Amino acid sequence: MVASADRRPPASEDVVTPSYLPLVLVNLATLFSAIGNGIAIVVLPWLVLERTGRATDAAIVAGAAAIPLLVSSLFSGTFVDKFGRRRTSMISDALSAMSVAAIPIIAATAGLTIPVIAALAALGAVFDPAGMAARESMLPAATRTAKWKLDRTNSVYEANFNVAYLIGPGIGGVLIATIGAVNTLWVTAAGFVFSIVVVAFIRLPGAGVPEHEHRPKSIWHGTLDGLRFVWNNKLLRTLALIDMAVVALYMPVESVVFPVYFTELDQPAQLGSVLMALAIGGIIGSLAYAPLAPIMSRRLIMIFAVAVLGIAMLAMALLPPLWVILVLAGLQGLVYGPVGPIANYAMQTHSPEHMRGRVVGVMTSTAYAAGPLGYLAVGPLLDQLGIASTFVALSIPIILIAAVCASLPVLRELDRPRHSTDVS
Repeated sequence: MVASADRRPPASEDVVTPSYLPLVLVNLATLFSAIGNGIAIVVLPWLVLERTGRATDAAIVAGAAAIPLLVSSLFSGTFVDKFGRRRTSMISDALSAMSVAAIPIIAATAGLTIPVIAALAALGAVFDPAGMAARESMLPAATRTAKWKLDRTNSVYEANFNVAYLIGPGIGGVLIATIGAVNTLWVTAAGFVFSIVVVAFIRLPGAGVPEHEHRPKSIWHGTLDGLRFVWNNKLLRTLALIDMAVVALYMPVESVVFPVYFTELDQPAQLGSVLMALAIGGIIGSLAYAPLAPIMSRRLIMIFAVAVLGIAMLAMALLPPLWVILVLAGLQGLVYGPVGPIANYAMQTHSPEHMRGRVVGVMTSTAYAAGPLGYLAVGPLLDQLGIASTFVALSIPIILIAAVCASLPVLRELDRPRHSTDVS
């Protein structure tokens, strides 16, 4: 039975005393779950490269994990809006934990092969988007109970997410070097379990099972409603397309290019340190967004972020010393840190409460849509052209995207006041 606090309408925001506990719990659950995923980013490609040493195989496993994300993230928001945010988060993390734990179990019994690793990576990826959409959909309600501004909440949330990807890859790199890649996956499963425990204590308006009249008629119809809503909103549609392009070009760097480079050097700890530098930069950039938002244009921040990301990636084509790579990685995280809070703000202020999960799910799925193509293209590029040329091939289009962003008038909508969801 759902607690009555979960069923109260949004009017319950008019509390006198701010309550920070729900916001803390949402961020803590996100931290634990994302740490698990952060470890997996390092472990899964390393597991493959240990066995075959081929970049194409690592890219196939990364692509196998990315392809289900497209479909599952598309439908995930409808599950959130139909079955409730807290319940969906807990079930999603439970299934993710089981799929990850299956890898060391099979390794100890039947034995691992590349197809098995790819299948289990794909299975685990199916469940993640629903949990992410569920927790992100709780942010506006948690913002109201804390009496914060949405920009401040999104800044902290995205910084917290980057903290997880600072801790996760760092733990992953160290544990691979000490206990091996297979055993490290037990820590990944533990992260999901801790998230479940935290979410069980969250009490927020709208976190329980939605009222009947607000639930989607079916998973299919609800997803179509979400797609239509995002497509008909010019700002959300534009942000989704930009995100698709940037993710397709950038994510293979973290998941394939860097693992291949540091595998050739036999330096797993250095791989972890580069991903940690990205996360540290992202933490600082995300936290800096909250004080910057009231005094700077969100549009200009976003254009600057995409441009510098592409330029820093182009500089990595020189394959400089490790300390230079760390500086460039930190710069990428720093400038791109505000992009997540800006996208969250757009979704929160341009979508109704009862469709929040679907909007988040659809926007997330568009980013994953181009991911498999990026992964599958990067593997052959690396095998035939090498690491330096691959960096060039990925960075130039990102710089061009920044130029396109500067010419889009719709991005000015990011700086027009909207008060329907924000708090004072």
